[in-house]
Amino acid sequence: MIARIRLQTIILLGLGLLLLIAFVLSLGLGAVNIAPLDTLTALGHTLGLLASQGDSQAIIEQIRLPRTLMGLLVGSTLALTGAVMQGLFRNPLADPSLVGVSSGAALGAAVVIVLGTWWIAEIPEPLLPYATVMGAFGGGVITTLLVYRLGQTDQGTSVAGMLLAGIAIAAISGALIGLLGYLANDRMLRMLTFWNMGSLGSATYPRVVALGLCCGLIGWRLPRQARALNALLLGESEARHLGIEVERIKRELILLTALGVGACVAVAGLIGFVGLVVPHLVRLMLGVDHRWVLPGSVLLGASLLLIADVVARLVIAPAELPIGILTALLGAPFFLILLLRSQRRGW
Repeated sequence: MIARIRLQTIILLGLGLLLLIAFVLSLGLGAVNIAPLDTLTALGHTLGLLASQGDSQAIIEQIRLPRTLMGLLVGSTLALTGAVMQGLFRNPLADPSLVGVSSGAALGAAVVIVLGTWWIAEIPEPLLPYATVMGAFGGGVITTLLVYRLGQTDQGTSVAGMLLAGIAIAAISGALIGLLGYLANDRMLRMLTFWNMGSLGSATYPRVVALGLCCGLIGWRLPRQARALNALLLGESEARHLGIEVERIKRELILLTALGVGACVAVAGLIGFVGLVVPHLVRLMLGVDHRWVLPGSVLLGASLLLIADVVARLVIAPAELPIGILTALLGAPFFLILLLRSQRRGW
């Protein structure tokens, strides 16, 4: 037992080191490459620890640092909420989008992009740059509340009912997005297409601060439910016998997941498979105990998204590949492998 805990601690430290390396690479690599030592020096200047530096500091401070911080927050939150949903649904193939938040956020953004010209003049001027973000977040919250309401029964919240409702809401949202795409002009359609592909290119310090407030709440609260998630793995009735307030826990986990995923989709667009792949990889390394899975998912999710963003910047430099394409290319084959393994086990 002690050896197992020691191994898990070493793995977590290794994941922390991987995140540090990914953070430095994200700051240093791009259309203009900056050496690691120069990157650390420029970061020190940005943080006010050293005297002012030249162009490398300007690139890091104004462009890459907010983008890297956004990637860290989005990757860690998607992976954390993915681990929570897999624990809640007791299924390693579950994903945060199951509660309808991703499809709802995409629909909210599409409504703003395509129909916003009719009412956008009514929005206060300081909020205009964030109209799409607000639409996406609002759409995610509304659909999640709808899915949660549809999952209510006389016995409480039905996880299976929410799953089916989420699938139905996602299908309806997809149809409405298709209708809006049909009505859109070329400029709107291009905006909608690139937003749905996902990107960290819109990162700014105000967006990072707003996202950090949401993700900070989630990163503080969700790991505190590790014991409850471990109990839920045994089944809801067994969890109740262990003193877990199952209905309250399910409600809290769903709403926090909706908040986190909705905020991430609002600022970065649709970035798939992070919440599916990362928690499963962490379980392969650390086991099924959520006291280890949740912090491991935070570290690995942030690292993988930062690395994917670096690849997206370099693969067709000086242009940029949408990061959602990369995560889908990597995540979809992994999903198929999980599916085949599950079928061989009789699932």
